[in-house]
Amino acid sequence: MSVQLWTHCRAATMVPNADTAYGLVDDAALVVDGETLAWVGPRAALPTEWLARCAVQHDAGGALVTPGLIDCHTHLVYGGDRANEFEMRLNGASYEDISRAGGGIASTVQATRAATAAELQVSSARRLKNLANEGVTTVEIKSGYGLALAHERKCLGVARALAHEHAVDVRTTFLGAHAVPAEFAGRTDAYVDTVLQMLPVLHAEGLVDAVDGFCERIAFSTTQMERVFVAAQALGLPVKLHAEQLSDSGGAQLAARYGALSCDHLEWLSPEGAQAMAGAGTVAVLLPGAFYFLRETKLPPIALLRKHGVPMAVSTDSNPGTSPCTSLLLMLNMACTLFRLTPEEALAGVTRHAAAALGLSDRGVLVAGKRADFVLWDVQRPAELAYALGGNPRLQTIFKGQVQ
Repeated sequence: MSVQLWTHCRAATMVPNADTAYGLVDDAALVVDGETLAWVGPRAALPTEWLARCAVQHDAGGALVTPGLIDCHTHLVYGGDRANEFEMRLNGASYEDISRAGGGIASTVQATRAATAAELQVSSARRLKNLANEGVTTVEIKSGYGLALAHERKCLGVARALAHEHAVDVRTTFLGAHAVPAEFAGRTDAYVDTVLQMLPVLHAEGLVDAVDGFCERIAFSTTQMERVFVAAQALGLPVKLHAEQLSDSGGAQLAARYGALSCDHLEWLSPEGAQAMAGAGTVAVLLPGAFYFLRETKLPPIALLRKHGVPMAVSTDSNPGTSPCTSLLLMLNMACTLFRLTPEEALAGVTRHAAAALGLSDRGVLVAGKRADFVLWDVQRPAELAYALGGNPRLQTIFKGQVQ
């Protein structure tokens, strides 16, 4: 594979820099060697030896270049939809009311179990294409709508297959502890036993990169989630947690004790939970789409996260019930307007910090030695990516060094 040179661009490297917002390099040059960034910096400083090796040269036409975007929390593989529940909420029903009435996750489980792998592949591919069209080069896809071995296997298999058919890297997360299926109603501990039986089987089949759970009063307790974390730890799998979305359950402290990659949602995060996350290096994944869609009023404690230096990622939470969204650019805007992140914090949240939320150290910034995933945008300033509602200024995506 030939060495490539990209010039006539401004590069938002997203490397933390006290002097330059976004790690911005004006009149930048990027050298790509195979799938890797070999050199990034001011064009005038490009070493002559690299210039001599560049067999292919690209004029970026004055574009802004950022790292490939990373959507670090999605539930992309599912059957059916829940538009009826959207209407119910607008007529006054709460998320918990709908869940207790057999809706919510349970209704998606029923539709997902009824769908074939081929049907799930088609519907999920459409959603993934929407994300990729906005510059997403890495996406995490959780299971959790099968809640039985055969169906969890089916969903994780579809997620793995998507990576082979699209220029997007897919990370898979086992979310067996997402909800209690109908056949285990009233027997939550027995279902946790089943989750613990599923996990090693799916891991042995190469379908699991991480383990997640929903720690909440309508789902699983900290005691039950700890059993799942112990099992994941025994297999060498990293953990993460849906935590403090509807109440303060102490999930953040539990996740931190197990060195969780991330805690996600966090509207009800306590000071103790934030301190625990900071000490463990756990990323806070903010999900403004779900906050907006559920018409929540309790904001995540952004000032608290800043105070303790907890990294903040931003994601779509793409799912049929609480965030039917496939626009990460829209989430940039919502993170700024709803949660009051700065545009720089929001962009870091879908690049550098999103990579950390997935345990990936080879992407998320434009630095020599990192993977050559980057996007060319038809904007002058990085803040414009968070500014426009419904816009998509993507010009080109380069994935593993190859133009898409």
